[in-house]
Amino acid sequence: MADEPTPAQKALGDFAPKLVELTDEVLFGDVWERPGLSPRDRSLITVTTLAALYRTEQLGNHLRLALANGLTKDELVEAITHLAFYAGWPSAMTAVTQLKDIVEGRNTG
Repeated sequence: MADEPTPAQKALGDFAPKLVELTDEVLFGDVWERPGLSPRDRSLITVTTLAALYRTEQLGNHLRLALANGLTKDELVEAITHLAFYAGWPSAMTAVTQLKDIVEGRNTG
């Protein structure tokens, strides 16, 4: 039975094969698997960084991953609220709105 395609493979397939390979093998296969931080901690760092940098296109997928990696909705709301004072109100409002939509099942994309 063939392995399930990764999210990068589904999104980019043969369009950008080297980028997919680096995403799957280096980013998620090496960096995310390093023993220094748990997947939960890596998700918290990634979500707050994406929110702070207003990288909304990647944020939704990482919010879902953060929930799957054990962060709670309340913890994510608290982290986003905290970063509002450092990264800006619009970034925090956008991030918390995406989280709300995900938690309430309105954002499946």
